[in-house]
Amino acid sequence: MNIELSGVKESHFKNVLLVRTDRIGDVVLSLPMVTVLRSSFPPAKISMLLRSYTMELAEGHAGLDQPLVHDQDGRPKPFFLLLSELRSHRFDLVVVAHPTLRIALLMFLAGIPVRVGTGYRWYSFLFNRRVYEHRRTAEKHEAEYNLALLKAIGCEGETVPSPILAIGAEAERAAQNVKRSLSIENSSPVAVLHPGSGGSARDWSPQNFGALAKALRTDGYQVIVTGAKNEQALVENVIVVAGGAAIPLVGRLSLKELAAFLRTVDVFISNSTGPLHIAAAVGTPVIGFYPPIRECSPTRWGPLTEKKVVFVADNALCPRCNGGPCQGNECMDQITVEQVRSAAHRLVNSFARGRELRAH
Repeated sequence: MNIELSGVKESHFKNVLLVRTDRIGDVVLSLPMVTVLRSSFPPAKISMLLRSYTMELAEGHAGLDQPLVHDQDGRPKPFFLLLSELRSHRFDLVVVAHPTLRIALLMFLAGIPVRVGTGYRWYSFLFNRRVYEHRRTAEKHEAEYNLALLKAIGCEGETVPSPILAIGAEAERAAQNVKRSLSIENSSPVAVLHPGSGGSARDWSPQNFGALAKALRTDGYQVIVTGAKNEQALVENVIVVAGGAAIPLVGRLSLKELAAFLRTVDVFISNSTGPLHIAAAVGTPVIGFYPPIRECSPTRWGPLTEKKVVFVADNALCPRCNGGPCQGNECMDQITVEQVRSAAHRLVNSFARGRELRAH
């Protein structure tokens, strides 16, 4: 990794902005940056620019003084409105973990003296501390790439702090109310299946998720299938394949409420997507499915927890790909229901956490 430096004393940073304006998992894996920034600059005010739908993941995080909203009614704020807001805060440092031309130009025009970002975009001249790493090579974890940006301002760390979500009492109460409405019993393990990915990865099929739900129900699990509001049809498909052996939970929980809910289940099983990182962050054992694509590999996007089983599809066995570049979701069918069923049993037997938490 190469870093381009300029002559600003790091001890002088008093007003810091971290930018992460993309998706759920990206934000969760950027929260360790807040922890490192706070330990490196204890007196500083630390803010984080986020999309409105991910903002609650950062709210209340230890070390973060304020989240700022990048969008308005689901669309990016008008350029000059956001520029005016940025100027009003008088930041002296910005670290851009998710670069775009718009973001880079805003930070430059806002007059922020130290601007940390990638050195590999054509607009990287707008940053004056440039880090030269290609994330698409997936040589290390996304959280490590994030922390590498901080080395440009002298923040060094030997390990990656685990993401921590500040859930709060209100979210806990809402999650408890939803659990009661689903009639979850404390005596049986609970498995949550999340069949969607929002297009962020290749997907294990609804047929596989449905067959898994049916198998786990036979094994004595209570099975819940989660999804966002726009995934209603997908969740219903899984329930049909399962023969009604699972309970749908769609669009009823905010992200923090989802975190509170997942904190008390026994295992979370999903494609590589944001809720997988939420589950890992709250300590729930997880099973994740990953495609044979370097940029999407678990090396870069795996859940940051020891309580995990990760499956990577083999495109050499895929009749469509024949060992070449991954062409679609067919590769994911190389992961069998029986493999996942067995992995779920191993995790639940090793970490009987959900039932203990539900009992309190």
